[in-house]
Amino acid sequence: MNCTADLWSGCGLDHAITVELSDVSIEGQVDALLGLLPERFVLGGLSLGGIVAMALAIRAPERVAALMLVSTNAKAPTDAQRQGWRDWLERLDAGVTARELQRSILSGLLTPSSRAARPDLVERTLAMGDATGEATLRNQLVMQGTRVDLRSGLRELTLPTLAVSGVDDPICPPAFHEELVEAISGARLERRAAGHLLPMERPVEFGAMVRGWMGQVLA
Repeated sequence: MNCTADLWSGCGLDHAITVELSDVSIEGQVDALLGLLPERFVLGGLSLGGIVAMALAIRAPERVAALMLVSTNAKAPTDAQRQGWRDWLERLDAGVTARELQRSILSGLLTPSSRAARPDLVERTLAMGDATGEATLRNQLVMQGTRVDLRSGLRELTLPTLAVSGVDDPICPPAFHEELVEAISGARLERRAAGHLLPMERPVEFGAMVRGWMGQVLA
């Protein structure tokens, strides 16, 4: 949410198809992806993207060769989350920009060390809000409200799955990813010292890990 393809820059995954999440429902976004993507593919997503990826894999497991889930959560939204999304919608109505909303949660997106030592990374994170824009962010907030508990569906999956957790992620902490690995048969868990936007903080290490995993499961 409020991110762009720059999320994956520097990871060595430039061949990947990157899609903006712009529908107003999870199911609608899944429909759009199933119409756009090749007949069979490796599917990855971070945060809201990971939720969409899980919903798609549950709906059409025969299309998914392998699944990568980063900084994400399979549970239904909490009342506090729903209130937070309503608050953001009200702030958008009041003229607050997507960039300003991104700035308000920087402490959840990037680790303190990255925020202090990497002004370029902070600016890239804020610029993703500019590029997303208020209209698309509004749709994404509405989409968030259509989430459901995906854990029972995940238990039916037998796809090669990589779950990647930032150990310093306050939005989707490591425990969320432990649940994913418990639910999906044969899933693998990797942890890295990073925050929510793990691929941006550790692109080279993250990319090498993903490419190595793909080489193993697709061999």
